[in-house]
Amino acid sequence: METYSNRLANEKSPYLLQHAHNPVNWYPWGEEAFEAAAKEKKLIFLSIGYSTCHWCHVMERESFTDKEVADAMNETFISIKVDREERPDIDDIYMTVCQMTLGGGGWPLNVILTPDRRPVFALTYMPKESRRGMMGILELCSNLKELWSNDREGVEKRANEIMVNLEGYARKTRTGEIGKDVFQNAFQGFLDSFDDANGGFGTSPKFPTPHNLMYLTRYYRRTGEERSLQMVTKTLEKMRNGGIFDQIGFGFHRYSTDAAWVVPHFEKMIYDQALLIMAYSEAYQATRNNFYSKVATEIFEFVKRELTDPEGGFYSALDADSEGMEGKFYTWTAAELRSVLDEYSYQIFSDYFNVIDTGNFVEESTGRRTGRNLLTVNYNMEQFARDRNIKKKDLERILEDSRKKLLAFREKRIRPHLDDKVLADMNGLMIAALSYAGRTLKNSEMVESAKKSAEFILHNMLSDNGNLYHRYRDGNVAIDGFLDDYSFMIYGLLELYESTMNP
Repeated sequence: METYSNRLANEKSPYLLQHAHNPVNWYPWGEEAFEAAAKEKKLIFLSIGYSTCHWCHVMERESFTDKEVADAMNETFISIKVDREERPDIDDIYMTVCQMTLGGGGWPLNVILTPDRRPVFALTYMPKESRRGMMGILELCSNLKELWSNDREGVEKRANEIMVNLEGYARKTRTGEIGKDVFQNAFQGFLDSFDDANGGFGTSPKFPTPHNLMYLTRYYRRTGEERSLQMVTKTLEKMRNGGIFDQIGFGFHRYSTDAAWVVPHFEKMIYDQALLIMAYSEAYQATRNNFYSKVATEIFEFVKRELTDPEGGFYSALDADSEGMEGKFYTWTAAELRSVLDEYSYQIFSDYFNVIDTGNFVEESTGRRTGRNLLTVNYNMEQFARDRNIKKKDLERILEDSRKKLLAFREKRIRPHLDDKVLADMNGLMIAALSYAGRTLKNSEMVESAKKSAEFILHNMLSDNGNLYHRYRDGNVAIDGFLDDYSFMIYGLLELYESTMNP
């Protein structure tokens, strides 16, 4: 089998390294790529994603590893790969273009640029061949090669129009005083879109949006509006019991593909864990219900076990895929569960978590049953125990013993890819979350973990003149800090000071 290597092989980003042996002649973002585009008078194919993105993996498997596609791309474009987590500034500009031109966006984000970096077209995922009204990348290459050769003036005109619209978008501002009606209107907007059956807002896909839940918790504390708190508690409980939560290893997956929080996209991001620790901690503070403090602690247990560098920094994410299949690491056949648990424990566990012999997990893209089970909870624990004539404490013991056995079994599987880069902004957010939660829940281990991360950043990610770097990986720091890096680190350090009173 022929092997390839391109310019990404010298990069540190896990995402860029995933594409380092594609037959596509990828460049990292930089002057070498732009000079090549100018010299060869070629359009630029800019592809932006991140290492734990499921649809980025799908597009790589279908297209970027395919020699036919690579030949077409290499002939038509200068191709550039960007890790959106390393370069959020680049991602922000071109995602804005995508949202302006398509009305939405996502990753992988693929943008066609003129040699001087002006955007012409924006697309997200594309298959190799056109299908069901979706343009394939081979057709795209053919069409753009012809368009650039025969109507360059038209392409330049479109690029100029997009730039004018982009500049106008950037200049948009709103002025005026913020009155009480702003907060009331925000509450009403959430109320109008609230899903009374499943919690959350809208239909599907559903993201946890913990910042919205924190707003509603604070709105309740300010106004006493019970409906505001009810939206929060309903959503937090439904999410914890759904497939979006890892019932064995804890931590939240990225989002749910359905309205009921059952089938997730399985990647786990550090920023989601941080914001959800905050949301559950604030819910505990508002209700004094130990359910919410327990979930915040469970998320921390996952972060501590799987997303923490030995020196204290927090990693970026865990992939959705393993062994070429999304969610395989997190789902179970009934036979696997039986092989780990005794028969009585299996019966209790399988009933509680909705396990069936034929599997309940349906693959989102094909609608095909996989024979595997996604663990979800539809029961009130007290009622479940009564219905089976079990004491609640005995049920809790059986479920927890089973969970630990299954976690130990799962650790032997081929693991999803870990994106082990340490980002200053996301570490600042987690420092803030753990400092606040540790203070609120009286959990000193959370505060200590926040302190270790702060010490890691301050020791490893500051320049000689005291400026922040954005990214650390394998002993290498790079990329000058962005506004988010400074703001989130300041936020984290202030929260840490409140928890330690150590200046």
